[in-house]
Amino acid sequence: MSKAITAKIPHELGKAEARRRVELGFGSIEQQLGGGALKMWFKERWEGDRLYFSGGTFGQSVRGHADVTETAVRVEVVLPTLMAALAETIKDKLLKKGTLLLEHKA
Repeated sequence: MSKAITAKIPHELGKAEARRRVELGFGSIEQQLGGGALKMWFKERWEGDRLYFSGGTFGQSVRGHADVTETAVRVEVVLPTLMAALAETIKDKLLKKGTLLLEHKA
């Protein structure tokens, strides 16, 4: 059975800068995971300030979306059954990486 995880990552960047960083961050993920030994595929598309994404490898796929607001990015990811046991670990990593991405750097 699939499992959804949700993470809310606060920021002080404003919506435009947060969205720019999310766009760059997802582009980086695609470059890091595409091809290679895992043959990972990854797709993304924006509708307004919502990013829809999906990806997968070895017959397993994840999908989700990220909503960018003035003060936070809310990410929801739906994990396949085989990854559901790792939901808390994945959520922790998502929060850590997302916080790093959205940290205010002067």
